[in-house]
Amino acid sequence: MVRLARGRLGRGCLTAALLALLPAISVAAGGACERIVVTGNADYPPLLWVNPDDTTRLTGAAVELLERALEPSGIHVDALHVGTWEQAQQEVRSGRVDMLAGSFLTPERFAEVDYVYPPYMEIPSVIFVRRGEAFPYSGWDDLRGKRGTALGSSSFGAAFDTYAADHLDIATTASIDKAFEQLFAGQADYLIHERHQGLALAAQRNVLEQLDMLEGSLINEQLYYSVSHNSACNSPALRAALASGMYQMVRQGEPRRLLEKYRDQWAAQFAPVPEEEPALE
Repeated sequence: MVRLARGRLGRGCLTAALLALLPAISVAAGGACERIVVTGNADYPPLLWVNPDDTTRLTGAAVELLERALEPSGIHVDALHVGTWEQAQQEVRSGRVDMLAGSFLTPERFAEVDYVYPPYMEIPSVIFVRRGEAFPYSGWDDLRGKRGTALGSSSFGAAFDTYAADHLDIATTASIDKAFEQLFAGQADYLIHERHQGLALAAQRNVLEQLDMLEGSLINEQLYYSVSHNSACNSPALRAALASGMYQMVRQGEPRRLLEKYRDQWAAQFAPVPEEEPALE
């Protein structure tokens, strides 16, 4: 069953060093916080990953897009790495962190966050298989009788999550490394993951040549920013600033441009270093 995993962290579980990074709340004249804290899935390149120059922070297309959307409102964005995806969700549920930098719309989350409209990107989730072992796929029914694997913290939308719970055999894992391990060991026939992120993580682990991707998407889901119901910064002023800024960004095509920019930045980390030409004597 692929459902949103709800990790349990106490409110005091962030490290003292990380707590020191959380900014004091300050409110502008318009009623919106001047500074908000955002987090998300740190294994979500090219949209979001741990900043290699400062491992307490996140970088990626989702961070810059949010910064650009809020720039006209003068609201500063702090993108913090608080741990796993489960921990990130818990910190936002508690209100200790204000926003998630990317989540799909699910009924469970309506009670926890306000979604920012419009969504900023459509994310295709696809089916990865071992190289040379693709099978015919035209819809979800073709997954029946096969063994799948996916991250336990993943949701692929309410419709597929419900279908998977009722009809499919999908084991969940704690990490993408474990999911790849199960796939390559023959313990699973397929792996479900978001297309952009799956390809980026496979490139990082040097396993792209061992994978095929089935034609067609499992599902296409809209990705949203979301604001915690328990955030002290969640106000009409902030939500208006977010909606106005995101409308402009989406209208101008910035999400796609930034996706390409950060895809190149991510890939450059793993590109082979060219050998230096020997000096001529």
